[in-house]
Amino acid sequence: MLAPRPLIQDIARQIRAHLRSLIAFHLFFTLLASAVWVPLSANTLSGLLHRIGRPVLSNGQILDVALSPWGLIWLLAAVGLSFLVIFLQQAGMMLVVSSPAGNRYRVAMGSLWDVLRRFPALVMLTFLQVGSHLLLAAPFAIGLAHLYHAMLGDIEPYILIHLKPPVLWDFVAIATPILLVLVLLSAALYFRWFLALPSMMLEGLKPIAALERSRELTQGRRFRMALLVVGIALLVIAIPIVFTLGFNALGSALLGQLPERNSVLVPAMLAYLALYIVTTIALTFLGIAANSMLVITLYHRAIGRVAVFRSAAIPQRSGVIAWGAEILLLVFALGQAGWILHGFEINDHVTITAHRGSSLVAPENTLAAMNQAIVDGADYLELDVRLSGDGEVVVSHDNNLSRLTGVDRNISDMTLEEIEQVDVGSYFGDAFVGERIPTFQQILDNAKHRIGLYVELKPTPGTAEQLARQVLAQLKASRMTDHAVIASLSPGVIEMVKGLDDDMRTTLFLQFVLPGALNTTDADIIGLRHTQATPSLLRTIHDSGRGVAVWTVNDIGDMSRYLDMGVDNIITDRPEALTRILEERRGMSDGELLLVKLRNWLRS
Repeated sequence: MLAPRPLIQDIARQIRAHLRSLIAFHLFFTLLASAVWVPLSANTLSGLLHRIGRPVLSNGQILDVALSPWGLIWLLAAVGLSFLVIFLQQAGMMLVVSSPAGNRYRVAMGSLWDVLRRFPALVMLTFLQVGSHLLLAAPFAIGLAHLYHAMLGDIEPYILIHLKPPVLWDFVAIATPILLVLVLLSAALYFRWFLALPSMMLEGLKPIAALERSRELTQGRRFRMALLVVGIALLVIAIPIVFTLGFNALGSALLGQLPERNSVLVPAMLAYLALYIVTTIALTFLGIAANSMLVITLYHRAIGRVAVFRSAAIPQRSGVIAWGAEILLLVFALGQAGWILHGFEINDHVTITAHRGSSLVAPENTLAAMNQAIVDGADYLELDVRLSGDGEVVVSHDNNLSRLTGVDRNISDMTLEEIEQVDVGSYFGDAFVGERIPTFQQILDNAKHRIGLYVELKPTPGTAEQLARQVLAQLKASRMTDHAVIASLSPGVIEMVKGLDDDMRTTLFLQFVLPGALNTTDADIIGLRHTQATPSLLRTIHDSGRGVAVWTVNDIGDMSRYLDMGVDNIITDRPEALTRILEERRGMSDGELLLVKLRNWLRS
């Protein structure tokens, strides 16, 4: 019953037999879902933020909203609606392949109508399945959250990600078995109800009866079903990856043979991108169809019924709908290709900011790292400042000295004289033995006429205003305000800085940007964790009149990709690598640059 090869052959036969009707249903459903689901999710989230009536920018603020009653309601609704869309599409495709042969558009529209007619039952089935999984996961999530808070809550995410302290591995060792138990229980529940949807749609059962029917049909088969489903899912995922790699290699080679005249190269790239988009859409459709056919095929085998494959009759005249669908798809692909190509700016302009200096070749946040950043061609030095116990502004990312020195003392408890005795260079190598924690004034004196400053404020509780006032005063006294940016992860700190000096340029570092949230900050620049940067988000930020910085970008391929995306500032531990990329690009012809940008877009 569950032999892989016959199963895959049956799935392929069903797709071939009903291809036209499946494509038509997919187009109709996608159009309907896009018109309803996307605006609904965005508008409800914007409405939630408006109802809350306070800024939702920092991680803490987002977490507070997510854990609030209204936030939890929205999250649960969003998860449920996302699965409902998947269920609706699967249900429609199951009805398509179970319909008598006929006009493909009538079959598709009839299936869509049946899905809408049974919408309340589908909502209830989704609620039961998704709700059960959420209830199962809730105690595990609460337990892991408490474990994280107890073991890692006081450690900054940057340190966890980049330095991976031993306590992180202790947490992973404890959390992994807990997660494994959750995965196994969730998988058992998922495959217990794996055939509920076809049972409800094809046998006319009510949701609870469909769940019970699925339990009966999957009894004794769940493990083998799980292996098949996971295996086919991996195959479906691998196909577009292989396609993209092959398309990239072959297309770039072919385009590279064209004459470097924009009158030839631009139309060729437009056609190339349109073909890529159409093929990607086709592969996406095949993946969705294969998943739906897998469920219906397993259902047929579980009930002992041999699936009947009857090709839908091809209408002699496709009519307005056929021409309209084909033209719409072509216009969409060409429009997307033109939009992508229009974004390939030939001239690259970006500010290079050295993250804590050239911190891969010298100890972070030291004069040595700063001087190396200047040599490496950085435009700005990013540094972290905080107050000592006696109120002096010093440069250090961490309050506690353990990470860099092994000394378990807090800078906020030490005098400047004590801090100046600390060696923060020995950990990095013999060449930096004796390197000290610099004061902010030492950095200012060293920066004049050499490099700009990206000053991130790191206040301890209750010291934010004092730190901001002293940093602003020292910048003004050193005449560096026009060559500096003040940054923070806290929207409140940025608001405080703007209140003290509205002309001071500021950057708010964000992990996530929710719709409408930018309206609640006066920051001049939005700093994004680079993994969160997307072309659409960049357009949104730029349209608000703000600049965009991405952090911390150390991979050469990522640097090149964010250049093409149009970011204004790249913050990196490797300023020399970014300088080298910009120099190489300045030596390229327009045609070479277009090909580089195309390859970067395909990789993204």
